[in-house]
Amino acid sequence: MRSRRVLVTGGAGFIGGHLVRLLLDAGHEVRVLDLEPTPGVDPRATFIKGSMFDRKLLRDALSGASWVFHLAANPNLWAADRASLFAVNHDGARVVIEEAASCGAERIVHTSTESILVARGMHGGMVDETAARSLDDMCGPYCQSKLLGEFAALDAAKRGLPVVVVNPTMPVGPSDHRLTPPTRMLLDFLNGRNPAYFEFEMNLVDVGDAALGHILAAERGRVGERYILGGANLKLSEVLRILHDLTGLKMPTLHIPYAGAIAVAAVSEWIADHVTRKPPRASVTGVRLAAAGMRVDSTKAVRDLGYRQTEPRTALARAILWLQAEKKLRRPLPRAASDLQSLARAETAGADGIRES
Repeated sequence: MRSRRVLVTGGAGFIGGHLVRLLLDAGHEVRVLDLEPTPGVDPRATFIKGSMFDRKLLRDALSGASWVFHLAANPNLWAADRASLFAVNHDGARVVIEEAASCGAERIVHTSTESILVARGMHGGMVDETAARSLDDMCGPYCQSKLLGEFAALDAAKRGLPVVVVNPTMPVGPSDHRLTPPTRMLLDFLNGRNPAYFEFEMNLVDVGDAALGHILAAERGRVGERYILGGANLKLSEVLRILHDLTGLKMPTLHIPYAGAIAVAAVSEWIADHVTRKPPRASVTGVRLAAAGMRVDSTKAVRDLGYRQTEPRTALARAILWLQAEKKLRRPLPRAASDLQSLARAETAGADGIRES
């Protein structure tokens, strides 16, 4: 494989950290642009501390880069300053794509999200890349900001810029040092913080698969196309059963209705907005997304990119072991750690390497 110079914005984040490691293992020279480093940043990469809105810094980071992966974003479903979501997730995407193209990048991979495929008020059904949504369809400001970012990426591709879009689903696995919403959800259940749950369907993807999917999109993706990087479609009750099987910990069995869940989220957000200014226990956007009950079809990525998927039990086992090693679990695990470790060592779907197309 030809070695390339690569820039990863948001490379200190969850998927970004795994992507950087895969790129380095494949022999590429990698630069990471992020606001702050995390323990997950691979020391072999060149870390550049700063904002993508610092145009001079961004141009310096882009110098000579043939591949650019834009992952820098605010992934939270709530923000004390709603405008910041749009600044980072929309304006940031536009700035990075424009500057990457002007610096001669051969391929720009923009990281979107499966959340923009959900229409507010929908109830179940399979979703793929053909879903076309508007701002009015979105479940909240986060989703609106990410949809505008994707619009900017696809518009750039229409203008002839070498942009491919990927839509990861809910990533799980190790090294989520900033605790993205899916990991926080798992942690709350593992720590017994939720006495009840709101049933919904989700799509869980192994974070390593999502990272490798980015590279496959750079190698094989068609400009102007988007690819869903998903894993298994599961109900939350099924995820809770897997967590119980893996750990032996008691999981909630009481199911709360939508009216109760949205009421709790509304109160939690009001307190967060007006009192604590800290993330709420539940967000209105999160409950609306959950209520949509979306299932995701990743056939296009499998067929066109060679994307493959790791079993959810393996991905969840890796997440649990990492949370335990980081001392974030407040309850001891009744199940033997060796059982978890054996499952976690199972081969990741994409672990057979990255092949040049």
